[in-house]
Amino acid sequence: MKSMLLAGVATMLALPLATGAHAQEAPVADQAQDQGMLGDIVVTARRSAETLQDVPVAVTAIGADFIERQNIADPTDIPQFAPNLTIEQQPASLSAATVFIRGIGNNEPSAVSEQGVGVYLDGVYLARAAGAVFNLIDLERIEVLRGPQGTLFGRNTIGGALQLVSRKPSDNMEVTAKAGYGRFNDWYVRARVDTGYIIGDQIKASIAGQHRENDGWVDNILTPSSRDPGAMKSNSFALGLQGDFGDVTVNYNFDWDERRGLAGFFQLVAATPQALDYYSQSPNFGGPPFMVDRERQGTVQQAGFTEPNGDVRYSGKTRVQGHGLTVSYEPIPELTIKSITGYRKFFQDSIVDLGGNGVLRGPVIDFTSPTLVSVQPTPLYNANNAPQKQWQFSQELQALGKVGDISYLLGMYYFYEKSSEYNRQQITLLSSIPGLAAYGFDQPTIDTISALNPGLGTVGIRANPIQAFGGTSQSMAVFGQASWKPSALDEKLEITLGGRYTGDDKTIYLAGDVSPVQRGRKSFDNFSWLASGSYKIADDLMVYARVSTGYRSGGLNPRAGVINSFDPEKATAYEAGIKSQFLNNRVRLNLAGYITDYSDLQVQQFAAGSGGATSLIVNAGKVQLSGFEAELTAMPFRGFQIDASVGYVKSNYKSFLFRDPATNVLLDVSDEAKPVYTPKWTIHLGAEYAYSIGDMTVRLRGDYSRRTKIYFNALDNTAPFNEDLVSPPQDNVKARLSVEDINLGSGKLNVGLWGDNLLNQQRLIYGIDFGGLGFAGATFNRPISYGIDARISF
Repeated sequence: MKSMLLAGVATMLALPLATGAHAQEAPVADQAQDQGMLGDIVVTARRSAETLQDVPVAVTAIGADFIERQNIADPTDIPQFAPNLTIEQQPASLSAATVFIRGIGNNEPSAVSEQGVGVYLDGVYLARAAGAVFNLIDLERIEVLRGPQGTLFGRNTIGGALQLVSRKPSDNMEVTAKAGYGRFNDWYVRARVDTGYIIGDQIKASIAGQHRENDGWVDNILTPSSRDPGAMKSNSFALGLQGDFGDVTVNYNFDWDERRGLAGFFQLVAATPQALDYYSQSPNFGGPPFMVDRERQGTVQQAGFTEPNGDVRYSGKTRVQGHGLTVSYEPIPELTIKSITGYRKFFQDSIVDLGGNGVLRGPVIDFTSPTLVSVQPTPLYNANNAPQKQWQFSQELQALGKVGDISYLLGMYYFYEKSSEYNRQQITLLSSIPGLAAYGFDQPTIDTISALNPGLGTVGIRANPIQAFGGTSQSMAVFGQASWKPSALDEKLEITLGGRYTGDDKTIYLAGDVSPVQRGRKSFDNFSWLASGSYKIADDLMVYARVSTGYRSGGLNPRAGVINSFDPEKATAYEAGIKSQFLNNRVRLNLAGYITDYSDLQVQQFAAGSGGATSLIVNAGKVQLSGFEAELTAMPFRGFQIDASVGYVKSNYKSFLFRDPATNVLLDVSDEAKPVYTPKWTIHLGAEYAYSIGDMTVRLRGDYSRRTKIYFNALDNTAPFNEDLVSPPQDNVKARLSVEDINLGSGKLNVGLWGDNLLNQQRLIYGIDFGGLGFAGATFNRPISYGIDARISF
């Protein structure tokens, strides 16, 4: 069945597909497509509006129509349409994401950890990866900028940047509504109202809202379907205001997203012999069987978090909200002064179940028992991370102008944030009776336990550690960039130079089980620069080369019991590319090749003399990343569009230091290190055909994407189950059939049928190796899904 389905889709996808053609200004794009040509794509990759083919940097852009038709719901849907991009939702969180571009990113979800890829909403930086997954209900465009963007975007864009651009209010009054229903009782309703100009021809507004919910796709037999893993209810709201006052334009955006439910099921895929032996005895003590399986499960038991009063919680909640105010003043045609002000808040109350089992039972140390051992529930890893919260303020000033043949951008930036989290954990440590000495038990006690429990091989130690920390981050920067296009060469040549100086100041406190409370402070500074040159060999053929640098800020480790600071990461990227359009604007081909020297990697390393009991973050790695991206879009004839994209990343570690906990010797294990969250190959193929029947349009689209295997940990030395956690290569097939522009009097109706993961393949989305606790697990992707949606507009 799978081979027949793949063959059928492959036939339809006989020619390639890429996403670069999806971000278009609607009137221009529609007019061009009516003539059987590709339309221009407008992006803001250099902080001002330019066509994609004129920007000397690798960019993938996805426009509003494509977002709508493909039902792109949140950032995790983007990577299948953009090469060398990985975005995965983290387990035990409704809103946390791991983002990597060209092998650079960060998978640490803490409230004080910096990202490696910057995420921006309407020009405002979203500082916390923990709040990066939210409903995309009202976007005009998504831009994926690859390579360091340290000059114009600043710190923590060392791998690249992801720009989310909201739709501006329409000049005319419009109403649109959309609803959909799919497998797993997944349904949503969404609406947007544009007021048009409401005060003369100066002020206009838009309001959009969405409610979405589903029952999850893994059945937990301990709970009703509304509390199955993956079940969620979310509400989203977006407000846009625009005022046009002659030389001054004001745009205000507000977004609010609240989610309540459960993260995807975290399934155990491997365990040590000791853990298998101990937990497999659970049925003998009145508990459920122990489940460890590499195949994705559909029916499971999942324990909740038990409060001190005995109440059991399964679901959590998260809330993301923000304000953005952009004011542009154009005193003369050659100068624009812009102010971007942002304020954002994030809150999360997460139930963290990373045990993948029901309420297991086994013998544990109990000093209230006559034998010092009793049978109790044995949680593998449960927690309640609450509250996890953050707020941030940012202010950016820009001056964009032109003097003769030189265009320039000068700016200043200020950022401040405060964040914290409080994580109550429930775990079980396993030990042989003699091994209890390593946990601080004295020999007489060990001898007593052994004598009172003859034949007991392994015993559990219930632990309830509390990890609490918080901190502040302050950043200031000045930056500038200038481009020279000599009119003597008909502006075919462009030379660009840019630089940015940043100063960061950070504080942290460590509380919870850390006593007394530890406090630390650390400051960093950096100068990032850019040099690029491009030349238009012909009107539709440009070649370019650029050298860009970036840095990921240093910090203070929240996972240690002592103040552990580490320095920034740095990258220098060399990129060359071609941007071309030919055959009367029917074919667009963009190519980019790169080499990135990435140094001072922040890696976990055992502390000297701790015997593996303590780990610190140190700057102990260096890697060279190289590869390419190619994106092709073609329109062979009117109504038929085909595109393709392919990305390749090669990781060559130059150094990776590891301290052997047994010998305390510092080793260079660069030949063993593996790239994390970075497939070597990413491929996307697709095709779309639109056929007019009267006033209606019938549209058929198919997409095929492939990514090769992914590792979740760099070293087997620190992750003993690393090979068990490898996410295998995956082929994803999706398709959509829609009928559009059905006349309804003064309105139009679009109806679509869709299917996703049509091969029903399984892959690991996110893996965690709890080597010290004796097991490893992962979340899996959603099984085959399908549904229907309808959109009406007036």
